[in-house]
Amino acid sequence: MKNYTFLVYTFLALFIQSCNNDDNSNNNPPNQLSNIGHTTIIFNDEERNRNIETEIYYPSIDAGEDVDIKTGNYPIIIIGHGFLMEWSSYQTLWEELVDSGYIVCFPTTEMSFSPNHESFGIDLKFIASIMQSQNENENSIFFNSIISKTALLGHSMGGGAVFLGAENNSNINTIVSFAAAETNPSAIAAAANINIPTLVFSGDDDCVAPPNEHQNLMFENLNSECKTHIKIINGGHCYFADSNVSCNLGESFCNSDLNISRESQQNITYSFLKQWLNYILYEDQDSFDDFNNTLETSTLINYLQFCN
Repeated sequence: MKNYTFLVYTFLALFIQSCNNDDNSNNNPPNQLSNIGHTTIIFNDEERNRNIETEIYYPSIDAGEDVDIKTGNYPIIIIGHGFLMEWSSYQTLWEELVDSGYIVCFPTTEMSFSPNHESFGIDLKFIASIMQSQNENENSIFFNSIISKTALLGHSMGGGAVFLGAENNSNINTIVSFAAAETNPSAIAAAANINIPTLVFSGDDDCVAPPNEHQNLMFENLNSECKTHIKIINGGHCYFADSNVSCNLGESFCNSDLNISRESQQNITYSFLKQWLNYILYEDQDSFDDFNNTLETSTLINYLQFCN
């Protein structure tokens, strides 16, 4: 299956390349917010002499570009994109999260046909750190608006990269992966050096990064004090994101007829995701109680959980 997945992505990369050539102050979860602001910041990692362009979405007074942030204090979420997928493929996700009171950041690095997984993991780690420093920067939109809590989220390749970014990293409070794919260096190996609360999502019918070859192994290797693996019945690989040509084409070669809709898979995911993040990042115990109750009663998922 691993060789088959590699061949699928190789063909996909060649296909898309051909197409491109043709085309040339409180810690409680806030009530839902109506406006979303957006800014683009290029952060420089001096240690690596590397610029990291980052798309950032946040609760705002008025919707628009570089607008003022809505008064309040918000945790930081950094999201890693999938292979050949842009941050725009996660609009539904960022809208859900910003509306629930989070500042959401998408590093746009490693979008090529031959991404460097290690560099991407370090990018996620770096943005998590430098975004926290924006709380003290009087010239930043985010001055005095950030809670010192941070999560790394990622899908597919980005899901594997969050394990790399969180390995031996004391500045991260939780990681969440969606259909995480093994990376080089190994996300499975990195999991052994992660002890923070972790939430792993899988799709039962994911043929691109099959759970038994990817997410199951990451979950088993985790040393987290509390870890949960949610397996969405009939779930696929690409439905964790919005429709994307690259991902859709890759999945169509091995499973072209999922028995679940994208909307249904995302609704299941976001319900659990927001409860988990509210518990970890806003320290809302009621959300964790709701999370566990839903785990026990839902007929749409199977799960494993180990929490001290």
